[in-house]
Amino acid sequence: MLKRCEKCGLNSPSAAGVCVRCGSEFPLATKPHRHLRRVVIRSAICAVVCVAAVLSFYASLLASSNSLSIEERHIVRRTINVLRDKGFTREVSMLERFTSFRSDDHWLNASVPKENAFAATNFPFQIMTLYPDFFAYPKDDIERAAILLHEARHLMGKNEAEAYEYVWLNREQLGWTRREYFASPVWMNVRSQTREYAPHLFNCYGKEYYDCTE
Repeated sequence: MLKRCEKCGLNSPSAAGVCVRCGSEFPLATKPHRHLRRVVIRSAICAVVCVAAVLSFYASLLASSNSLSIEERHIVRRTINVLRDKGFTREVSMLERFTSFRSDDHWLNASVPKENAFAATNFPFQIMTLYPDFFAYPKDDIERAAILLHEARHLMGKNEAEAYEYVWLNREQLGWTRREYFASPVWMNVRSQTREYAPHLFNCYGKEYYDCTE
């Protein structure tokens, strides 16, 4: 193969590496794999920086909040066992394997105004904050299981409407029934919120509270 000299214009054998007339060296050909390697290296560096930023953010959420007490952890384990016994295996897996439980707000939750609540979640960081009301107001572990079931749906990427509807439609499976819990503050609160977020479940006139699922 011949290569044209950029200095004198003579075509010389490329294998020679230099022009046979003027002795000028031929420029080295740019190798495509070198460019690809640079792109790969830069992409890898960008990915490492992004992962480090996410991990730092997650660590800051944990560091700015407190873990559950021994007694509170015992109650949570007992409540998760209720969900397991009732057949909610996907939610149990999410709660046991991927969820970090906290007892008070980290800096992100604290920066957002909110009403009194039993719990709060941070998706996709899989952090669940259990407020004092979670331990104080439910009648028993079944009611706490209803709350954890709702929050587990959030950790699976579901919105408020989907989480409330799921719990309300599966309350019989959970054993959380009107007959046993109609006077409970948790029951009344969840029913009211479900009616707000999933009104299509409460348009059956002639039924108590217009609840089509009864």
